[in-house]
Amino acid sequence: MIVVTGAAGFIGSCLVRRLNDEGHKDIVIVDKFGDSEKNKNLKGKDIVDKVDRDNFFIWLIENHGDVDFIYHIGARTDTTEFDVEVFNKLNLNYTKGVWKMCVKYGIPLVYASSAATYGLGEHGYNDNHSIVEKLKPLNPYGESKNDFDKWALKQDEKPVFWAGMKFFNVYGPNEYHKGRMASVIIHAFKQIKETGKVKLFRSHNPDFEDGKQLRDFVYVKDVVDVLYFMMQEYPESGLYNLGTGKARSFLDLATSTFAALDKLPIIEFIDTPADIRDKYQYFTEANIQKLKLAGYEKRFTEFEDGISDYVRNYLIKEKYF
Repeated sequence: MIVVTGAAGFIGSCLVRRLNDEGHKDIVIVDKFGDSEKNKNLKGKDIVDKVDRDNFFIWLIENHGDVDFIYHIGARTDTTEFDVEVFNKLNLNYTKGVWKMCVKYGIPLVYASSAATYGLGEHGYNDNHSIVEKLKPLNPYGESKNDFDKWALKQDEKPVFWAGMKFFNVYGPNEYHKGRMASVIIHAFKQIKETGKVKLFRSHNPDFEDGKQLRDFVYVKDVVDVLYFMMQEYPESGLYNLGTGKARSFLDLATSTFAALDKLPIIEFIDTPADIRDKYQYFTEANIQKLKLAGYEKRFTEFEDGISDYVRNYLIKEKYF
C-alpha cells in the first residue's frame, strides 16, 4: 500500500490522481476530512482506506507490514499564521513521528519541505545540505519546515530512502479550498471574472520594475510527476528543490491568465501592504541541478501552457484533477 498524508489537500489530492493514473489503487489517504470543500478534491479517486490524521500512528503500528511507501504531504501551510505552537505540533513534531515510524518499520519516505525555508534567498536557492543551518525563513511556517530539515539531517537513524521536497510556487487544479493561500493564478482569474482587470503589487525595490517581481512557478502536474519519480527510482536520499529552475514575473502571470480567457490585459498596480513589505520576496528560482543529476529528465511545463491548461480545463469548468 501507498500512504498519502494531506490527501484531501491541493498537492496531496493531485498526487492521489497521479498514482491512480499509473494503476495504483492500493492507496491509504490520511487527513482530517472535516472540510467539505477540501473533500471535493477526493471525488472519483480510488483508495482502499481513509485514516484520520490523529489516528494515523496507531493505524501504522497495526498495518505497517502492508505499507510500501509513505508520502507525507500534509502540513499546516498558512504563512499568515504566527502561532508557533501550531507549527511545532503539526509540521515539526508530527513529521518527526512519521520519520521515526518509517525508520522503525523500514518504510521509504518522501515529505513536503518548502522553498519558504530560503527566506529572502541570502544564501541562494540551492538544495545543498551545508546551507540548511544558515537559512533564515521569514515566517513560522518556513521556520517549521527548516527546523525539520535540520533535524532530519542530524539523525543517525534514517529511513531506507528519504527525500524532503522543497516546493516552490505551486499552482494548478484542486486549490479551490485554499482561499487567501491559493496561488496568484486563481486570484487573477477571479479578479478578471469579477472586475475585468488584475491588481498586482507595485515594486518597492529599485532593482525591479512594477510587475517584474520574479517567482519560480511550478505546475502541480509537474510536481506530482517528480514525486512519482522519487518512488519509482529511489535516487540518493536528501533534500531536493522542486521548481522549474526558471523564474517568471507576475506580469507574465497576469497576461497569460488574460490570454487563457481570450481577453486583453488590464493591469492595475497597488502598493504592497506595509506589514509584509520588508519580507516580500522579489526573486525566487530553484536550482534543480540535483534533481537532474538524480535522473529526472522530463521537461517542466512552460508557464504559459500551464496557466492555459489550468484556466481553460479546470477553473472555467470548475473541474478537479
